[in-house]
Amino acid sequence: MASCPYLNSSMVLSKPKQPAVTLDFLNSQHVSSSLSFTATPIRGVGCRIRQRNQRYSLQVMASMDKPREPLKVMISGAPASGKGTQCELITSKYDLVHVAAGDLLRAEIAAGSESGKKAKEYMEKGQLVPDEIVVMMVKDRLSQPDSSEKGWLLDGYPRSSSQATALQAYGFKPDIFILLEVPQEILVDRVVGRRLDPVTGRIYHLTYSPPETEEIAARLTQRFDDTEEKVKLRLQTHNQNVESVLTLFEDITVKVDGSLSKEDVFTKIDSALSNLMEQKDSTFGVAAT
Repeated sequence: MASCPYLNSSMVLSKPKQPAVTLDFLNSQHVSSSLSFTATPIRGVGCRIRQRNQRYSLQVMASMDKPREPLKVMISGAPASGKGTQCELITSKYDLVHVAAGDLLRAEIAAGSESGKKAKEYMEKGQLVPDEIVVMMVKDRLSQPDSSEKGWLLDGYPRSSSQATALQAYGFKPDIFILLEVPQEILVDRVVGRRLDPVTGRIYHLTYSPPETEEIAARLTQRFDDTEEKVKLRLQTHNQNVESVLTLFEDITVKVDGSLSKEDVFTKIDSALSNLMEQKDSTFGVAAT
């Protein structure tokens, strides 16, 4: 007879008094690494399971099936800071819902919604759309099921402390506030040299990303406000707005050097987001046990 570490001769000769315990109910989904079991020899072919960790319960098992809290990210950067490129890279890797206030405004106006009609009236008069209208648009978008389930990336918003305070009042606070920092002289150079292809919609730069052919170069256009004078005014406004927002998110702000290559910039952002995900996983694991 083959030897077994749990049987001796007296066990084999004895008649079993109870059926063996089956362990079919135990599988990888039910047994956590936090549990410890001891197999104790008994009469017959079977074993008795003794659970040492008494804190484990069905309630804890249910909490393990609950998904972790999704990422909530805000990103800010001056014109030509590379924010659009980084938003694409972030949403591509982390599958976040990309929310930009400007896109929401245009969509609401195109749809002819009540908020869109109100916003259009202000814009046609050359006035800024009031905070309460834009905040409600952003709030409604962040409240959609996809944003709640997947997490969101709020692009270039809020732009003032009042907007940030209003969003927080609705329960929308980011896990991280990413700020792309680029020296003014580099930003001015990037903007002034920027050109648009009206046929394809592609953005070129006369120095850093020139057009492929002379035909394309001949049809490129420049935005009316992509001049050095107007860029500096826009940068001044942007810097003032950012400073007011940073006072609210100072403890979760991550500043990234946006003058680096887009790959290096994303590497730094990716590292910050990955660390944040690990913290969420760690917190979730503690809560589950």
